[in-house]
Amino acid sequence: MGALMWWKAVARGALDLLAPHRCPGCDEVLDWGELGFCGACAPLVERLPHGPAAYSFGGPLAEGIRGLKFHGRVDYLEALSALWLETAARHAGHVDVVVPIPLHARRMRTRGFNQTELLAAPIAKSLGVPLDATRMRRTRDTPPQANLRQVDRDGNVRGAFVAERDGARRRVLLVDDVRTTGATLRAASGALYRAGASNVRIFALAGVPDGIP
Repeated sequence: MGALMWWKAVARGALDLLAPHRCPGCDEVLDWGELGFCGACAPLVERLPHGPAAYSFGGPLAEGIRGLKFHGRVDYLEALSALWLETAARHAGHVDVVVPIPLHARRMRTRGFNQTELLAAPIAKSLGVPLDATRMRRTRDTPPQANLRQVDRDGNVRGAFVAERDGARRRVLLVDDVRTTGATLRAASGALYRAGASNVRIFALAGVPDGIP
């Protein structure tokens, strides 16, 4: 091991002692040097075989996403982001930019961060393309989709997004943390196409299997 790698390992070990990694599913402290989900939770994180979402939304993964979104558990980011990196690279194809689903400005002020933007940053880096969190904005502070009946979700987000034109980056990977019926991603895709995108691929970290065709 080179001197630089040795010092990095020492620094990482010191950080683990000060703020040990925790499992996003159960919040148990992981063993030294361990990342991701614990041995009990990892088998319950179910990969989806196809479709625009990498994993099934439920169990430990749902707990981790809720912890990040609603309780500010940004320490879960590394484990959650790592889940969809490999799948995203295969799903994305040739894209020019990664665009996260935006939060409304009011919700952004309350939460302090856009969890989808943070989760998607490693994807953009792995694809070698920019992450553009300003390409699209949310014009209405819509009620959370999870609180609505499936038949009401399309209407809830219809016209809720406006995108900026970007002639140099027309092939877009549009990402969200959770996909249920796909209403939010459809509405946002429409805004990007209206702004001149030539191709929009959609992808989510987690999805409700019944909502994925």
